[in-house]
Amino acid sequence: MKIAREVILDLLPLYAAGEGSPETRALVGEYLEHDAELRARLQAENIKSLAARSASRTMLPANLELRSLRRTQGVLRWQRRLYGWGLALSLVSLGGIGSLQNGRPVFHFFLRDYPQVFGPCISLALSCWISYFILRWRLRSAKP
Repeated sequence: MKIAREVILDLLPLYAAGEGSPETRALVGEYLEHDAELRARLQAENIKSLAARSASRTMLPANLELRSLRRTQGVLRWQRRLYGWGLALSLVSLGGIGSLQNGRPVFHFFLRDYPQVFGPCISLALSCWISYFILRWRLRSAKP
């Protein structure tokens, strides 16, 4: 059976990667036995890819992925903490007490009655929210 060279060229990347069915690898290997030019081209590509892979391995630290994962987990942990503290401090500082006076409901914020206690709470809540949104923005705008 005569197979066109274009078909073999399409299958060559699979053969070079060691993928494909055994029949496909056998077919390409048989074709390469008769075509010295294509065999030399495949060997040159393998040498280039090996050199590129070894160069990329030497340029990057071995544990780069693990360090990146741990750093991202740490940033996400801080983001969750800031969200929790911001929510808790907001609720505490904006809390109040309600009562009925002359049949009308009356609500007093704690911040109005006790500003020396709840003023710092609202300022801490505001700083937590600002930090939370800064971290959120940093995580969303990071390009892979």
